[in-house]
Amino acid sequence: MSGAASPSSAPMPDVRVRPLLPLRADLAGLEPYGAPQLDVPVRLNVNENPFAPSPEVVEDIAASVGRAAAGLNRYPDRDFPELREALADYLAVESHVRVDPESIWAANGSNEVMLQILQAFGGCGRTVVSFAPTYSMYHEYARDTCTHWVQGDRGDGFRLDLAEVERVLEREHPSVLLLASPNNPTGTALDPRAVHRVLDMARASGPLVQGGRSATLVVVDEAYGEFRRQGVPSALELLGDHPHLVVSRTMSKAFGMAGLRLGYMAAAPEVIDSIMLVRLPYHLSALTQAAALAALRHRDALMTQIAGLRAERDALAAWLVEQGHQVAESDANFILFGTFPDRNAVFRALLERGVLIRVVGPEGWLRVSVGTPEETEAFKAALKEATA
Repeated sequence: MSGAASPSSAPMPDVRVRPLLPLRADLAGLEPYGAPQLDVPVRLNVNENPFAPSPEVVEDIAASVGRAAAGLNRYPDRDFPELREALADYLAVESHVRVDPESIWAANGSNEVMLQILQAFGGCGRTVVSFAPTYSMYHEYARDTCTHWVQGDRGDGFRLDLAEVERVLEREHPSVLLLASPNNPTGTALDPRAVHRVLDMARASGPLVQGGRSATLVVVDEAYGEFRRQGVPSALELLGDHPHLVVSRTMSKAFGMAGLRLGYMAAAPEVIDSIMLVRLPYHLSALTQAAALAALRHRDALMTQIAGLRAERDALAAWLVEQGHQVAESDANFILFGTFPDRNAVFRALLERGVLIRVVGPEGWLRVSVGTPEETEAFKAALKEATA
């Protein structure tokens, strides 16, 4: 009998040979994201709050998580209204902007918030843009959601070049524009007038939808927003008049809760509704919700601590200038400084002296996070020796 061999007569695969996995072609050969995690005395490389939570916060979190643990046989509240209300109350105090709790959404870190935004508004055939230098993960969010990534350039002093923004929007018609304020790694805050102008440009600069030109969703990433200098407003002030604006925040930085993994966003209700289409069911655990609520109850002590970190940042920036270094103006809890003919050599010299900072940003620059006073003094001494 002729014809194709029956399954029973087909050659059996050699089980000693590892099978070839069907990894996406665009991921082949790539390395996962990650800043160095080295056990050294002074770690100033990932912009953490250098102060551990106070005993009062730890006690409140432990008690709250303990109560939540008694109900872990049940799924958590899918829409977490209590947490959304607490975040709205916090923003009203911190930024003097009252946001409706239903216009707030939270996820496991601002990373997941960004990913959800691109899942809902990006995707195949869509484009997301930003302007370099900026946060190195943005292009990975685009890659992971099969969204085309386009990167324009910032202007002098790492400021947003509005003419460049207009050119990129007109050429690319992106569905999403990502802008960090303060920007990472430069620390530069967006001029509120520039944000307003970008929002005007973006009202009809997006892809075609139902035969008409849609808006570009403008995401202002305020992961370091609490560290901005007095008088620098939050983009939250513009939410009411711009339904295509999203403002992203996190509890990882100012709250000193990097290990909690709680990020959130404020946006128009139709944006939140769109995000809920792509979120995974019960994505925010009951323990995360309980711990976040406990931390938010201590917001007054947090704000006092942030004021001290701002002062430490400004003093360190002034010292770096006195030492002859170039310093980017910072509204964050880190400073970009340079420039060095061989920044990697300076990085290694600091590491040999027990101080870990970050090689990031334009060639020649280095970034240092604001640490405790003791860590700052160790960094100063090590930098003096490394550049002597």
